[in-house]
Amino acid sequence: MSDFYQHEVIATLHRLGESSLEKLEDELVHNARRRPIALIIPVTLEDSRNEVFDYILGQLAEVKYVKRYIFTVGKTGELEEYAQIQSKVKNAIPEATLIWANSQRIRGMIERMEASDLHVGGDGKGRSVWLAYGYVIAKDDCRVMALHDADIVNYNRELLARLVYPVASVRHNYEFSKGYYSRVADRMYGRATRLFVTPLIRAFRELLGHSTFLSYMDSFRYPLAGEFAVSNSLARANQIPGDWGLEIGTLAEVYRNCAHKRICQVDIADNYEHKHQELGQENIRRGLSRMAEDIAKVFFRTLASQGAVFSPNSIQSLAGIYRRQTYNLTEHHEADAAINGLLYDRHSEMIAVETFARSLVRAGEVFFDDPLGRPQIPNWNRVLSADPSFLEDVVKLPEQDMDEAARL
Repeated sequence: MSDFYQHEVIATLHRLGESSLEKLEDELVHNARRRPIALIIPVTLEDSRNEVFDYILGQLAEVKYVKRYIFTVGKTGELEEYAQIQSKVKNAIPEATLIWANSQRIRGMIERMEASDLHVGGDGKGRSVWLAYGYVIAKDDCRVMALHDADIVNYNRELLARLVYPVASVRHNYEFSKGYYSRVADRMYGRATRLFVTPLIRAFRELLGHSTFLSYMDSFRYPLAGEFAVSNSLARANQIPGDWGLEIGTLAEVYRNCAHKRICQVDIADNYEHKHQELGQENIRRGLSRMAEDIAKVFFRTLASQGAVFSPNSIQSLAGIYRRQTYNLTEHHEADAAINGLLYDRHSEMIAVETFARSLVRAGEVFFDDPLGRPQIPNWNRVLSADPSFLEDVVKLPEQDMDEAARL
């Protein structure tokens, strides 16, 4: 049974004992009449060939309260590959929409956007989510958007029900809900959160002093979770990072655009298992090493936009504070693992810490070289102000891709 501790900044909706999935889903069916729900799932060719994806589709086929299913297909350049994914999804969920994020038609639309100084990043999760936002906004028949990944090993539909409930409920006024969970098997996982994001936030707080933004970020139990639900109006206003800082960047945008009392986090699973990223110790442009660098850049630029001043000396101080914070945390994690009978390899944990510390310093160097960085993917309010026809295209073009794939 979970605790019932509440953070000072955002609401936490715990898992308190056994709940009735049937009762929760019945309420969501009722609520969805007034707050229709769209589910967005980014998927790659690799994801689609995994048995886990088949199981997720089977679970979703039993859900009765989702009005629109949008699968954004990324990292796929061939029509035949896209058609295979479409066939698999449509067999399970005939009403689903698939958006091929790298199709020739979508690339043409993106080239026109870039000619209007609207830059939407490369073929990645950020672009995929942004395209799905646009599709739902254009259809204008859903008030809630939810997002989760396509590689959740122990998926069940209760995860989705708990995730969307706070925003879909007509009895509450939440505009954003962030999923959280534990990631434990025979040992603790979630290294990027445990050993980088949490101690980094606290290092920033020690370096800069009180910050409402940092207190807000420290309130999230699993800030790197890829699962969240958001109101249509907030999705329209949020910009999206185009790199691996997506989750942290999303939280920063929610902080900027939403009242804190409208934000919550919700316990969506007893445990959560998906593919584990490589550390990236040998190749700094891959794995958790690159993720840590992109996350740190989001923090530097967000804090600078709020008036924080950094210097090369302060970056070195920050790295030193970060290391000290992690030394304390690894002691806590080791004791936590011991009392629960889990394996704990402190040596490998410290290797991860040193890798992350180097990522932090690199992020600082990149920040000084280019304080503004690449533009975030513009929100759809800005896109519409530039050219309303783009919203028509984000519906028309994916539907043309689906028709072409169906003819194969």
